Amino acid sequence: MKIRDDVGITFDDVLLLPRRSSLRSRREADTSTYFTRNIKINIPIISAPMDTVTEHSMAITIARLGGIGVIHRFNTIEQQVNEVKKVKRAENIVIEEPYRVSTNATVQDVKKIMEEKGVSGLLVVDTYDRLKGIVTARDILFQPTDRKVVEIMTPRDKMIVATKDITMEEAKKLLWENRIEKLPIIGYDDKVLGLITASDIVKRMRYPDAARDSKGRLLVAAAVGIRGDYRERAKKLYEAEVDALVIDVAHGHMDRVIEVIKELKKDFGDDLDVISGNIATSEGALDLIKAGSDAVRVGIGPGSVCTTRVVAGAGVPQITAIIDSYKVAKEYEIPVIADGGIRSSGDIVKALSAGASTVMIGRLLAGTDESPGQVVLRNGKRYKIYRGMASFYARLAREAREKGDVEIAEEIEEYSYTAEGVEAYVEYTGSAEEIIKRLVAGLKAGMSYLGARNIDEMREKAVFIKITPSALKESYPHDVNIW
Repeated sequence: MKIRDDVGITFDDVLLLPRRSSLRSRREADTSTYFTRNIKINIPIISAPMDTVTEHSMAITIARLGGIGVIHRFNTIEQQVNEVKKVKRAENIVIEEPYRVSTNATVQDVKKIMEEKGVSGLLVVDTYDRLKGIVTARDILFQPTDRKVVEIMTPRDKMIVATKDITMEEAKKLLWENRIEKLPIIGYDDKVLGLITASDIVKRMRYPDAARDSKGRLLVAAAVGIRGDYRERAKKLYEAEVDALVIDVAHGHMDRVIEVIKELKKDFGDDLDVISGNIATSEGALDLIKAGSDAVRVGIGPGSVCTTRVVAGAGVPQITAIIDSYKVAKEYEIPVIADGGIRSSGDIVKALSAGASTVMIGRLLAGTDESPGQVVLRNGKRYKIYRGMASFYARLAREAREKGDVEIAEEIEEYSYTAEGVEAYVEYTGSAEEIIKRLVAGLKAGMSYLGARNIDEMREKAVFIKITPSALKESYPHDVNIW
């Protein structure tokens, strides 16, 4: 048995000393950072792989604003892959595999595909994938379900098309001059090569700082476990062109996690970045980095619905955990992800100043429109459910998704384990976009106070000062009646 002499500290234990600043405006602060060794994003915010936080809606929203979402693994492989595909298809420069129907399809076939895929138009092709026309939601309106698509589509000879060498400016001009919303890309003998849509161009203009891949699609990551179907899941996610995999376990400093990192890096090499964790020590960071991890996720027990420290008696206060992990990670130029405990933009500033490159957020996003689940009314107020992924009901929900509906009474006896998380209500907060924008604005304010133009500079200039409980009380509104 050993006892460390230092005292672990977390967000409420410290403040950052204000420094001389040359920034004329907070808009000058650059919030871009590295999510992994190879993936750069424009804001340091990641949505957590929790079944009450991140599915495609959240991942799309956060990527449009410059961050990245991690699709949770508490579902079937097919469900998770479909969530990734929805993000990847949400925005494109060119949709490489546009949805199609055959010339013998009916209105009913078209309606079904449009509803399943969430699109308003389909290309019509023959058996050789040659363009024969296009059918839109407007075309099928009020039409009998058994009517053939060829009878109502816009035929090829009346369509405006382009070749693969078209520029974006040329595409904009064609769309505008011809008052059309979709521009098919064709090759030799009218074979379909892709599709440019007006809506994607508009989205690109509206979200200029979005986190995108080399093809102009939104970035997205996905979680995998370390047992069962994890390798097959990883392969299917890779085929769906996910940008990174997150090995998602509560205690990442394990031999089994190290084995899985090596397996995944062997399977995918440099084609797919792998993030591992969770850890809370420099030793943990070193072992995972040496195994091949492209980023390390730091946090044992700081989450609002995590009870690991109470149940297991293990953990490290989050600021100390970040500092210790960063000491090793910086030598290998591996990003640190601070996971858990973030309650405000000020906590983001502190986490990044302590050595994190990004922060992973759950609770602050769990009450938004984009998080999975329904809004519930309780005592006259609106809430959404938020739960730790080591909680009883999170595990039961995973079983229900994987096996279909189950009787809870039958399942309870199987769960003779101690949960390390709880299920709770969080207040409904509306748009995730507004929440994220406020967090980024607060981060830029913090960078201004530290005189930092970017996150690396903020880390270099950061000086923490420990505070007392009285100082913490002084930091919040006090001695007034708040409306």
